[in-house]
Amino acid sequence: MTAKRRVAITGIGLVTPAGNDVASTWATLRAGRSQGAPITIFDASGFSTRIAAEVKGFDARAVIDDRRLLKFANRAHAFALAAADQAIADAGVKPTHETRERWGLSVGTGMMGMAWPELSTLGLAAGDGEAVDPERLVASDTGRDPMVFCRSQTTAGLALLGRRFGIGGYSTSVHTACASGGQAIGTALKLIRRGTIDRALAGGFDSMINPVGLAGFCLLGAVSADNDAPSKASRPFDATRNGFVLGEGAGFVVLEDWDLAKARGARIYAELAGDGNSLSSYRITDSHPSGDGPIQAMRWALADADASPSDVDYVNAHGTSTPMNDASESAAMRAVFGDGIARVPVSSTKSTMGHLIAAAGAVEAVVCTLAIRDGVLPVNANYANPDPDCALNLVVGRERAQSVRVAMSNSFGFGGSNSSLAFRHPDYDGGRRRA
Repeated sequence: MTAKRRVAITGIGLVTPAGNDVASTWATLRAGRSQGAPITIFDASGFSTRIAAEVKGFDARAVIDDRRLLKFANRAHAFALAAADQAIADAGVKPTHETRERWGLSVGTGMMGMAWPELSTLGLAAGDGEAVDPERLVASDTGRDPMVFCRSQTTAGLALLGRRFGIGGYSTSVHTACASGGQAIGTALKLIRRGTIDRALAGGFDSMINPVGLAGFCLLGAVSADNDAPSKASRPFDATRNGFVLGEGAGFVVLEDWDLAKARGARIYAELAGDGNSLSSYRITDSHPSGDGPIQAMRWALADADASPSDVDYVNAHGTSTPMNDASESAAMRAVFGDGIARVPVSSTKSTMGHLIAAAGAVEAVVCTLAIRDGVLPVNANYANPDPDCALNLVVGRERAQSVRVAMSNSFGFGGSNSSLAFRHPDYDGGRRRA
């Protein structure tokens, strides 16, 4: 039996509500400084929820030197380009004319194609009543701009990233809601293992802080309406939790064949060791209370990593701060770790930076690599009231110093898609002989 091709994480990049790069985001997460605040991107005064976690002080033109490329980019695409730039620069390797076909691109993309300003302009131009006025629609500023159509394609972000970095190998976009970023990284892992590519840029991006996105989540009762205390609104696993805080941003990693990374003397943050996926289809918005679905994803990630539950020293939970999700995920972790559950530290960094939807799994994968690198676990912020259904070893109060052999990242999406990734410290072999 041929040994699995090992995969190294050699570059990371972030744009999040907690910071516009890796260092600032990591510092905010370690301190547990919640980024929930009143919405400023649009007038949310008429909504039941008027808070979110926005990316702040981000100027795409200051960090992306290709003005022509930015013409095709919406807000979320710009986050993706900036985070991917960071990851490529951090890795110290990029596609060349000779290697471009051995590079792949796997991206978890946002749930909305057309940006709100363009969508609202088209709506106003469409005319009154139920009938659409084609002449009025096409005559509008938005209707006359072909870039609106280009930016609204679900593959637009993928194309922009491919053009930016000259990637010519296998490329794909993943659309599985909140599991998108995690599944995109897992897809890249499989592509390298089977020899289709040698290196990959993988991650996710999203921005749903707009009237359409917020309205949908409000109608579902998924977002917290604690408008008077936005910094306390996201409180995963707390007995008083009442919904998530909507966030936005992007996270990317550079993945490489382990031997190639070692041969060029690359700094390796961690080994991407395992990928597990399942489909629950219990409800469009919830996992089964038993944790069915997430249980399978976590177990398969560990099996794929040749790891056991006793190897795991940290779980970055999906932990959305909704009543059903947190209870279901807690049940899943108890099933996977059994009597060892009290030993395993858990935190949800959504407590600090909100829920980044399609970007969440990718950003939280980077968080796991940083926990491995620094031997530090970020805080599960705003936890004050224990819930017997969520009895976990939560990292509360302050960051926790802890060496991490294996970390796991969970991402569970609307529609029942479940993703779990396993990351191994580059110096830990789990008792197995490794090169």
